[in-house]
Amino acid sequence: MTNVIDDSGASAPMTWRHAVWYGIGAFAISRLCVVAGAGVRAAQLVVDAEEAGLPRPKNAVGFITEVLLSWDGRWYLEIVRNGYPHSIPPDITYEQSEARAAFFPVYPLTVRFVDAVAPGGDTIAALFVNFVLAIVGMVLIGRLALRLTEDAEIAARAMALFAVFPGSFVLSFAYSEAALIALCAASLLLLLDERWVLAGLVGALATATRPNGLALVVACVVASFLAIRERRDWKSLAAPLLSPIGFIAFQVFLRHHTDESWPWFRVQREAWREGTSFGATAVRNTLSFLADPLASPTDVLTVATLIAMVAALWCAWKRPLPLPLLAFSLVVIALTLLPATVTARPRFLFTAFPLVIPAAAWWTHRHRIGWELTLVACGAGLATLTGLYGVFGAIP
Repeated sequence: MTNVIDDSGASAPMTWRHAVWYGIGAFAISRLCVVAGAGVRAAQLVVDAEEAGLPRPKNAVGFITEVLLSWDGRWYLEIVRNGYPHSIPPDITYEQSEARAAFFPVYPLTVRFVDAVAPGGDTIAALFVNFVLAIVGMVLIGRLALRLTEDAEIAARAMALFAVFPGSFVLSFAYSEAALIALCAASLLLLLDERWVLAGLVGALATATRPNGLALVVACVVASFLAIRERRDWKSLAAPLLSPIGFIAFQVFLRHHTDESWPWFRVQREAWREGTSFGATAVRNTLSFLADPLASPTDVLTVATLIAMVAALWCAWKRPLPLPLLAFSLVVIALTLLPATVTARPRFLFTAFPLVIPAAAWWTHRHRIGWELTLVACGAGLATLTGLYGVFGAIP
C-alpha cells in the first residue's frame, strides 16, 4: 500500500484522498467483523426461540440490534427516553433505573436531538449517531497523523488500525466512546494549531462525554505550559481553563437536579461498586491468567489489553508523540488501570487513540507482512470480542 496507480499506470505516492478511502474501506470491513460477532448472539437467540417453541424469526436484524444496544447502551437509551433521575435511592444498585445518573450527557443528548428530527426511533438514532461520529473520529485521527508525519501512508495505516482494533466494537454499540474520540481528536488538532479557545470549548464537550475525557484537560495543561515557557503565550491558558467545564457543569447539574451533594460519585460507589486499586486488579487478573489461562475470559482480556498497551507504548518510544498527545494517552492508560472493578479492557485502551499514530509510523516497508498479519489478528479479535460481549461472556 506504499503507492497508488495513477491514470497513466505509473506508481505515485499515496494522497490524503486515497488515505481517507483506505480508512473508510478498513472501517467498512471492521463493521462486518462486528456484525459477524453479534451474529453469534443472534444465532444463539434463534436456537433458544426454537427450543421454547416460539415462531422462528424472519431475520436476525432485531437480535443483532439487541446486541448493539446491550450493556451500557440500555443506560444511555434510558437517559434518552426519561432524562436523569430527580432523586437517587439510598444503597442504589445497578438493577435500579436511577443508576443511569452514572452516565455523562453529551452522547444521549445528541441521540435525543437526532431522534427528534429524524425518523426511525431512538434505537436507530443511537446507532446512526455512533456510525457518523466513528467515521468523523477516524478521519480526524488520520488528520492528526498527517499533521505529525506529513505522510499520507502513515495516516492511512493509523485510520486502518483504529478501525480494526478489537476495542473499536464500541463504535457500533450504543456507547459514548465514538463521541469522546471525535471530540478529543478535534481538540488535540486545535491544540497543535494553537487555537486555544476552540480547543478548550471542544474539550469542555469532551469532558461532559465520559470521565476519561479529563485526560484532555491534562493535554491542555501540557500544551499551555509549553506555549508559555517557549513563547510567553498566556492566551494558551484558555484551553486548560475551559476544558474541564463540561465535567464540572455535569456534576453541578446532577447536584441541583437530584438535590444531593455529589450523587455521581455515590452512584459509582454503590451501584457499580467502583473504587480504586491503582493497578492491583490488573495484576491480580494477570496472575490468575498465568495460573489458569482458560478459567476466565475477563483475565484473558486483561492480559491481552496489557500486552497491546506495552506494544503501543514501545511504538510511542520509538516514534515519539508531541507531549500534549503523549500526556493525553498516558492519563487515559492511568485511568484504565486505576479502577478496582473494571480494569484494563480493550475499549478503555482504545480511547488512548493517539497511540495508533506511532504504531502506524513504526511499520516500514520491510514489515509489510507483519503489518498485514496485525490487521488480520485485530479483525479476528474484533469479531471474537463482539461475540463474547454479545453472549455476556465478560464485562466490557
